[in-house]
Amino acid sequence: MHRIGLIIADHFQMLALSTLTVFEFANLVAEHPFYQPVVYSEHGGTVRSSSGIGVDSTKLTEETLVDTWLVAGVLSPVEDPASPGVIHFLQTTARQARRIAGVCTGAFVLAQAGLLEQKRATTHWAHSHSLASRHPTIQLEDDRIFIIDDTIWTSAGMTAGLDMALGMVEKDLGADIARTVAHRLVMNQRRSGGQTQHSEMLALAPRSDRLQTALEYARHNLHKTLTVEILADAVHVSARQLSRLFRQETGKSPAKAIEGLRLEAARLMIEQSRLSLDAIARESGFRDRRHMREVFIRGYGIPPQSLRAGR
Repeated sequence: MHRIGLIIADHFQMLALSTLTVFEFANLVAEHPFYQPVVYSEHGGTVRSSSGIGVDSTKLTEETLVDTWLVAGVLSPVEDPASPGVIHFLQTTARQARRIAGVCTGAFVLAQAGLLEQKRATTHWAHSHSLASRHPTIQLEDDRIFIIDDTIWTSAGMTAGLDMALGMVEKDLGADIARTVAHRLVMNQRRSGGQTQHSEMLALAPRSDRLQTALEYARHNLHKTLTVEILADAVHVSARQLSRLFRQETGKSPAKAIEGLRLEAARLMIEQSRLSLDAIARESGFRDRRHMREVFIRGYGIPPQSLRAGR
């Protein structure tokens, strides 16, 4: 059995506990107890979260051995750094684990312990500048959901810890089980590590079910022609009504909103695949490679090939 140890300290953020649910459901889907989640702290006993809720924990000792360590973050990592005892544990005993992960601002704790030196890492976008300024040797990628560098994993803020935990399940038990776990947890989209912390779907922030459905239809059919009439037919409203909904809820025309989705999809394919730029332009619904380049420069200020050159 693979023990998953979550290290918490006073003022930890409660959402870190949800990462253990991923491993719990992985056991259910796999139909055997592959993981054993355990909560640890420096001294054991009750640890108070940032919301004041107490959580029981097991004391860390030199004999504490686990397969994977998860280090929970706090809301104010600069003002509330990890204790010397936790840092010493991470520098010694914890290094025997197969992998060590920082959840959200848990990356600050790993950095304190020297585990992120010359490593690629991420953290919550609101704290990325603080992490980079205090630990300049970290190769910080502050717009990633989670990052794996050798045995060190780091995730972005809050719910990104779930995506990181699912990434671990996928490596251990395969993509099918990870996908089923995500479905059981009603996660709308299982995000890969390379995906950015900010999605176009969230930025559009549709309020009505009808507009959400239209955008989901568009996102799954970007390689096709997507006119306002086609989207309207898909959600059973008139083109005029749908255009009005787009303006009211997103502040954008349907064409501009779809262009944003195409742009995001193309960027992810450039960063994560080896497809040619011509193929990516087709798959993301641009007329051709030149059209994609024009939209990239307008949206990001750089041509698409520069993303691939910088990898």
